[in-house]
Amino acid sequence: MSQTIVSPPLSLTARRFFVRMWNDPDSRSILIGLLGVVLVHLLLYLVGPYLLRADPSLAVKRPHATLRQFSIDLAPDAFVPKPPPKQPMKFVETNPNAPDNPPDKTNNFAAQNQQVAQEKPTPQGKSDRPAMEGQKDIHSTQIVTGQLSKPVEQTPVPPLPDTTPKEAKVMTTRPEQNPLTGFEKKIGDDPTAYGSNISRQIDTAKNIPEKVDGAKNAPLIEGAVAMQPAIDRNRPRPRPQIVKQQQVRPAIFEENKFGTSNMGIIGVSAQFSKYGVYLQKLVEIVQAQWDKILSESRVYPPSGSIVIVTFVMNSDGQIARIINVDNRATEQGAQACTSAITVPSPYGPWSDDMKAMLGKEQELTFSFYYQ
Repeated sequence: MSQTIVSPPLSLTARRFFVRMWNDPDSRSILIGLLGVVLVHLLLYLVGPYLLRADPSLAVKRPHATLRQFSIDLAPDAFVPKPPPKQPMKFVETNPNAPDNPPDKTNNFAAQNQQVAQEKPTPQGKSDRPAMEGQKDIHSTQIVTGQLSKPVEQTPVPPLPDTTPKEAKVMTTRPEQNPLTGFEKKIGDDPTAYGSNISRQIDTAKNIPEKVDGAKNAPLIEGAVAMQPAIDRNRPRPRPQIVKQQQVRPAIFEENKFGTSNMGIIGVSAQFSKYGVYLQKLVEIVQAQWDKILSESRVYPPSGSIVIVTFVMNSDGQIARIINVDNRATEQGAQACTSAITVPSPYGPWSDDMKAMLGKEQELTFSFYYQ
């Protein structure tokens, strides 16, 4: 009798294996872990393509898509560094006694052309202002000081007629003249004797034969002559006058240690402009009005007080508005400064050149220093 051993089916063997492992507590945990790993990998395999796929619009080729070309043109000065901003023009007050001399290069403008110079040159000096002793905590545009005076209008004098001087004798008073007093006398029997009369001395006595009547204190001028020009009563000669130097307004100087190597009459580098002439007249009018207000009020703020007024002037020369008043003095001192600016307004219309450069309005700042 033969026996044939037939192996059980694979499914039955696997079932028995899992049953045996499931019944064992230690094997059961391992089996659960293996099943979890298999399930996780299967899930990633199924879901991964949807999570990691790219935008289908970018992957799809457009039927009429063509390659686009573009070019880049660089400007010639694209990488050239920009120059520093140009410094604004600065108004300065020149020395009216210095000669008119156009400067080489400057950002200053004024009522006349002028080259910087000073009496004692500064070695290696390159400043556009002369070296000056002054205060460090102020800003001043002046280099000379003086006193403003109101000009006096004079009527023109007609020219003198062409006359030649004639010789004329000077009329003098005739002096009194007296002959010498005393005479010789002989007295007595002695033939050699002589006598004399004693009399007082006369100052006007001279060795003349006879007495001449006249003034006792008349000067002894004989034959004096003088040259006298002919005088026309209808054309009087002009009254002689003393020539005065040009006047400038009083100044408080700003200290400047670094001057110039140019030697001459003190001056500052400045270029002439009509705006400079206008501003020069403006500051002189404000200075005169300020002095008048302080003189009439008889109230003077403490020494060292400062008032800074910022205002706007329009093209008609009118003070449009006061922007700010930085008052470091008394209230009356600040009022005097603002009135010195507003009372003389308007100052006259601007020229066409000024309108083209400044527009319709211009902001200005005036600083008033009390000493």
